[in-house]
Amino acid sequence: MGLTMSWCLLLLGVLLPASSAYTDFFTSIGHMTDLIHTEKDLVTSLKDYIKAEESKLEQIKKWAEKLDKLTDTATKDPEGFLGHPVNAFKLMKRLNTEWSELENLVLKDMSDGFISNMTIQRQYFPNDEDQTGAAKALLRLQDTYNLDTDTLSRGNLPGVKHKTFLTAEDCFELGKIAYTEADYYHTELWMEQALKQLDDGEVSSSIDKVSVLDYLSYAVYQQGDLDKAMILTKRLLELDPEHQRANGNLKYFEYIMSKEKEKEANKSLSETDEKTGKESKSKKGPSKDYLPERQKYEMLCRGEGLKMTPRRQKKLFCRYYDGNRNPKYILRPVKQEDEWDRPRIVRFVEIISDEEIETVKELAKPRLRRATISNPITGVLETAHYRISKSAWLSGYENPIVARINTRIQDLTGLDVSTAEELQVANYGVGGQYEPHYDFARASKEMCGEKSSKAWAFFKACGTNVYCL
Repeated sequence: MGLTMSWCLLLLGVLLPASSAYTDFFTSIGHMTDLIHTEKDLVTSLKDYIKAEESKLEQIKKWAEKLDKLTDTATKDPEGFLGHPVNAFKLMKRLNTEWSELENLVLKDMSDGFISNMTIQRQYFPNDEDQTGAAKALLRLQDTYNLDTDTLSRGNLPGVKHKTFLTAEDCFELGKIAYTEADYYHTELWMEQALKQLDDGEVSSSIDKVSVLDYLSYAVYQQGDLDKAMILTKRLLELDPEHQRANGNLKYFEYIMSKEKEKEANKSLSETDEKTGKESKSKKGPSKDYLPERQKYEMLCRGEGLKMTPRRQKKLFCRYYDGNRNPKYILRPVKQEDEWDRPRIVRFVEIISDEEIETVKELAKPRLRRATISNPITGVLETAHYRISKSAWLSGYENPIVARINTRIQDLTGLDVSTAEELQVANYGVGGQYEPHYDFARASKEMCGEKSSKAWAFFKACGTNVYCL
């Protein structure tokens, strides 16, 4: 951290006034909570519409039942029925007036309130980017915690409160999103899960096995498993023999296989064995990325990796801490807990009250914006797929509670907050993350000179620690 500090408070949000609109919902749980309230409001509006429609249908039903009896009687003896002048008059009246009134009732739009509310709220709805971001988050969590698709689909996740499951359509959508990213590994996983659920009898009105097999066979082929791709394509053609793309793919797969057999026939047995041995060792898996620390990073997320020995563990304690004899905490010390010995990491427990937390949340939420990184080449702030969160900055002079928290941090850590960054509130979205990174920017000698005040101010505004070369 150097001489400056950046404090991340992972907080849930509170409802924002309806006049504020957000983007990148998937990057912040705080802003996603607004969508829960929005959907609840729409459901209430929808229920009101249903009640109005039911009331209208009840009136129409009573009218139909009354006329059913009347016309049944009249059609049995039309002349006798119309021989009564009142019946003749009422027939004229019904057909001239009352049926028109019924027509108006049937055509009356009872959804005005619901449609109006829907139109207003739609501007605050998530967009395609949010849906794709949430889907990628599920795939990221799947890889990080080594979760299989069936576990995720059934919602059997450890520590969750509200268990829910993915339908075959949901699994298909995840597979499609992976497909658009050319991520054929996850395409295969989720299309197979969708197919499994359909095979198990799940009924879907929007997808069928043909659509699933179409994506699945191609994803398998892209990963080099030609035999499996052919099996899946043949199954697709059993369901839809006229499927144009599948027929074309099958001919192409057969052509590729025949060429491979010709090549193998021209090689010696030893060369074939060597080639087969090499191929058998290849395994499918998530695409590799630029992050060399990926394995250790994900192991840390799973709680794996380096373990504390019993001997070292015995040296870790909990205690009441008075801030090195700080007068404020001598009579009211705080709880401090050792987390690690080398490097020394301690946790302060119950430092901020629930009331203070709520105030910080209320102050931060309207300011939450998508967290950015500084492009190392251009210096321009931009979003990145490896930083999924929103953040806000709070100054001590804005609110006495923020100032009080800053002072408390200074008293308990011994650091001088006058040289620190503002209090940063970070709110992470679904599958939110900030991958391993260096938390500083390197500045040239020119930038560190007196003539570089603008550049220096830029980095300070970004909340970036700057070190001169």
